[in-house]
Amino acid sequence: MNNAVIRSPEKRLGWDLFDDFDNVVNSLFKPVRNVTNGQALAPSVDIAETDKAYILKAELPGVSKDDLDVSIKDGLLTINAESKFEHDEEKQGRLIRQERRYGKYVRSLRLGADVDESKVKADYKDGVLALTLPKAEEVQPKKIEVQVQ
Repeated sequence: MNNAVIRSPEKRLGWDLFDDFDNVVNSLFKPVRNVTNGQALAPSVDIAETDKAYILKAELPGVSKDDLDVSIKDGLLTINAESKFEHDEEKQGRLIRQERRYGKYVRSLRLGADVDESKVKADYKDGVLALTLPKAEEVQPKKIEVQVQ
């Protein structure tokens, strides 16, 4: 058996500024766990950054607001949610095929030290949880006025 390492042609050897920068940014929100007990699914997330905050959006299809719990403890953001199976066989007829997923969602992300945990805001609409994670004042960019002499 040949143990040769196969490299992707688009991956160059050596230091790459953009890959290294992406690794630093991605490490701010590194997942702590994806699956719990083999039962829970980690919801997909998008994370964007502005000058003043990080915006995290998580897909939670079929989850009602009452079955959604978001918490932060010791720099760990945890999203717990559950979508429940609808028992409407009498109204809709016999179930022939089921592809929609029901059950628990769990996702934990380690927040960077630059997030102001006391000012986090959450909105939930159409199965998408949107969290605004404001940056602490000391890490926000400061505009410096240039004097002309």
